[in-house]
Amino acid sequence: MKFIADLHIHSRFSRATSRSLTPESLSLWGQKKGIKVIGTGDFTHPEWIHELKEKLEESETGLFTLKPEYQKEFEGEVPAGCTAETLFVLSGEISCIYKKNGKTRKVHNLILMPDFESAERFNADLDRIGNIKSDGRPILGLDSKILLEMMLEASDRGFFIPAHVWTPWFSLFGSKSGFDDIEECFEDLTPHIYALETGLSSDPPMNRLLSQLDKYLLVSNSDAHSASKLGREANIFNCAPDYDSMIKAMKEKEGFEGTIEFYPEEGKYHMDGHRKCNCMLHPNDTIKRNGICPECGKPVTVGVFHRVAELADREEPVLQKKFHSLIPLAEMLSEIIGTGPATKTVSTAYEKLLTELGPELDILLNLDLKDIESAGGILLSKAISRMRTGDVIKQEGYDGEYGVIKLFNESEKHELIGQKKLFKAAEIKPAKKKKAAVKKKSGTVKKKP
Repeated sequence: MKFIADLHIHSRFSRATSRSLTPESLSLWGQKKGIKVIGTGDFTHPEWIHELKEKLEESETGLFTLKPEYQKEFEGEVPAGCTAETLFVLSGEISCIYKKNGKTRKVHNLILMPDFESAERFNADLDRIGNIKSDGRPILGLDSKILLEMMLEASDRGFFIPAHVWTPWFSLFGSKSGFDDIEECFEDLTPHIYALETGLSSDPPMNRLLSQLDKYLLVSNSDAHSASKLGREANIFNCAPDYDSMIKAMKEKEGFEGTIEFYPEEGKYHMDGHRKCNCMLHPNDTIKRNGICPECGKPVTVGVFHRVAELADREEPVLQKKFHSLIPLAEMLSEIIGTGPATKTVSTAYEKLLTELGPELDILLNLDLKDIESAGGILLSKAISRMRTGDVIKQEGYDGEYGVIKLFNESEKHELIGQKKLFKAAEIKPAKKKKAAVKKKSGTVKKKP
């Protein structure tokens, strides 16, 4: 069975997350998006795991479903064509900050657990080491290798994934506090690592420039801080939708078809730069300037594109699985209609499309363009066609600033809208005033010899 899974999200008990994050809202948005299996996020937090135990029940699949009494809360809000069973898997992210080989390391790791008993054993061990109550993603002075060892002791069915492995500040390969190879991090326990999460600022072709990653499966997840962000990155499985089958698929690379990706340029750490100075640098310019911001004289944040190039030992990627670079439907509608993605106008258009066409990811990935044009108009059909072929306009993100992926310039949009409107009542509004231009330096990436 083919299905989509988003394994790395957060609860409302993590910093900077939506207060409306509940199992019920995750189920609602999972159905809207077309996601079959959703990570619970934050199972280490005592209040969240208590809520999960109250609202979820184990299904025959070894995963969890919402108890019937909680399924009713959003019953009327699921568009008819999106109604489906949502399954949950226990997941949690842990921030490890520690000294190793003379350097301070800051690495985030994602852990999946098969049942509440295993998760609670693991939590009890963590509670003896540090504070797991203050944040859904706890910060612990714990070596990543020791964390992996503790997970294996709590359950030999647990699954450990180094999270968003290129993020500059908090990841396995991060430019600020990471490692140059996996073995230095996990030592003799490295054979227990089977998969790496690529993160929003990189994609499979970038990762497959490193031969040291050949043995690892590349997975992608949303790292969502609100339910509406589910599925911005996700995984496509083709196996039984149960815990053990999914783990086997990730270990053996069979039954795992590929990933759904952000365009990496949209990720907020793709390029080098200094956000406070509104300055983005191409890696070649960062090297020329010895990593110093030309505006303020302070060090820039070295982005994912640069860091991958530093460690790469190939000129061309050797791809193993399919991947699909997508733009969230709400962002697409925002560009087409000419108003913000969180506005009522976009929300109304979004819900209308889901009612007529079905779940968002099915619209973006699979639906026939003629059906999309019939329901959404020529602009939406053109937008999805361009997205599927990679014919997009990119403004790269840097130093915590998300990039922007666009599908049309203004003249194109108005020319097309003259042929047919997006919706009968929709109008294309004048473009909003642009933000201050980013001071961008260009050049080519220098690879290591």
